[in-house]
Amino acid sequence: MAYSGTDTHSRSSGSGWHRLGNALKTTVLLAGLTALVLVIGERLGGPQGLMFAGLFAVVMNFGSYWFSDRIALAIHGAQPLPYEQAPWLHQMIERLAARAGMPKPKVYILPTRTPNAFATGRNPSHAAVAVTAGLMDILDRRELEGVLAHELGHVRNRDTLIGTVAATLAGIISYAAQMLFWFGGSMLSRGDEEEGGGIAGAFANLGLLLVAPIAATLLQLAVSRSREYGADATGAELCGDPDALADALLKLERGAELMPYDRAPATSHLFIVNPLHHGGVMSLFSTHPPIPERVRRLRDMGARSARGSRAARGGWEYAY
Repeated sequence: MAYSGTDTHSRSSGSGWHRLGNALKTTVLLAGLTALVLVIGERLGGPQGLMFAGLFAVVMNFGSYWFSDRIALAIHGAQPLPYEQAPWLHQMIERLAARAGMPKPKVYILPTRTPNAFATGRNPSHAAVAVTAGLMDILDRRELEGVLAHELGHVRNRDTLIGTVAATLAGIISYAAQMLFWFGGSMLSRGDEEEGGGIAGAFANLGLLLVAPIAATLLQLAVSRSREYGADATGAELCGDPDALADALLKLERGAELMPYDRAPATSHLFIVNPLHHGGVMSLFSTHPPIPERVRRLRDMGARSARGSRAARGGWEYAY
């Protein structure tokens, strides 16, 4: 699929389909988690457990929609970054937001030396961008603008809702599995003995314990690697410098290798670069596309704009 900054109709149409796709993904994720919670509730408490789980699922889904951004920020200890401490950073974000046609998001800082950043919020009017202290240490202004443009790309493409919801739900799945492990055994055995199905109940319990963490992993993967490609393209358009974003990605990947950030792994997909460095076979299960491929696409985008007629018309093309 080719993205061209000069084709307004294609861009608006593509954005519309992207938003529709995200809405469908969010619905599927919420429905999938709700089903899992209902199953665990029934296994833990029978009909009463099922009713309680249903009520809990309603509250949980409502909370995920309205408060997942606050939860994500709180989990990482993010603090508001006052304008006085970094006026140039606020001004940079304000310029990029104006280019994106959206309000300036709130700005937060994470107290870690690992260089990274993420965006959160249910829509462009309720968005926040969080940067780590280490991010501003290793990137120059040009590269930092590329990273911030990428994050605002997530906001403009409305990726932030599905990302924050996925982070919240992945954590809840893991917690539900722990509850089943610690409190499910006695309840299951008692109920299964009455029904004469102790062995079957034990296997069902074991199955849920295995399914829950796998479901959490699939949940993060379902957020889709295409979100990152799309945000790279939008970010390059906003900052006007695909190579700057490519250079930043290479530095951030190296930073993740040297200083992995393992706080709240369930939220790793929110970051521009996976803070949990995985090599070898484990990279196949990463929530992010390979950095070399992202860099290649950005380099190609910059090369085409430099030599083609699209550069003269102020447009960018990005294949994803």
